[in-house]
Amino acid sequence: METRQQGFLDSEPLKEADEDLVSEVNLNNSIMTEEEREEAQQELAKLEEEISTLRQVLASKEKQHAELKQKLGISPLSELRTNFTRGWHDMQSSTAYRKTSETLSTAGQKTSAAFSTFGSTITKKFGDMRNSPSFKSFEEKVENTVSTLKTKVGGTGAGGSFEEVLSSAANASSQDTPTNNLTDSSERQC
Repeated sequence: METRQQGFLDSEPLKEADEDLVSEVNLNNSIMTEEEREEAQQELAKLEEEISTLRQVLASKEKQHAELKQKLGISPLSELRTNFTRGWHDMQSSTAYRKTSETLSTAGQKTSAAFSTFGSTITKKFGDMRNSPSFKSFEEKVENTVSTLKTKVGGTGAGGSFEEVLSSAANASSQDTPTNNLTDSSERQC
C-alpha cells in the first residue's frame, strides 16, 4: 500500500465520514474545565477594571487639555479658523487643485477669446449690413419720412443723415420730458 502525507491542501474531496466528524464538533467551548473558566472570568474582570481606569485617566487628561487651551486663549472658533486655513492651504498646494486651476484658467482664456472673436464678427456683420443696399434703401425711406413729418409739423425741412435725425429726435424727447418740479402757487400759500 501506498503511504501518503495528508495536509491542508489535500486534493481529495471530503467523504461522508469526514462531514459527520465536522458536524459533531462542539463550538460552545463547554469543554473548559471549571478552573479554566474561573481563570478566564478573573482575567475578564481585570480587563474591565483596566478599561474603567483608562477612561478615568482619559477624562482627566481631556479636562486638563481644555483648561490649558482656555489659559492660552484658544477658543473652538479660533481652532476652527486655524484648521480651515490649514486645510485651505493644503488643498491649494495639492496637485489636483493646481491642475484644476490651470485647466479652468485655460478654459477661461479660451472662452474670453471666443467671445472677443464673436463680438468682432457681430460688429463686422452689422457694418456689412449697414453698407448693404437694403439698409441704404431703408435709411433713405426713414429720412424722407422724418423730413416729411418735420415739414408737416412745422419744423425745418432739413433732413440730414439718419444719425442726425435719430440724435435730434432723442434730444427733442429728452427736452419734452416733464420735470418733477410741481410747485403750484396754491401750494406755496400753505
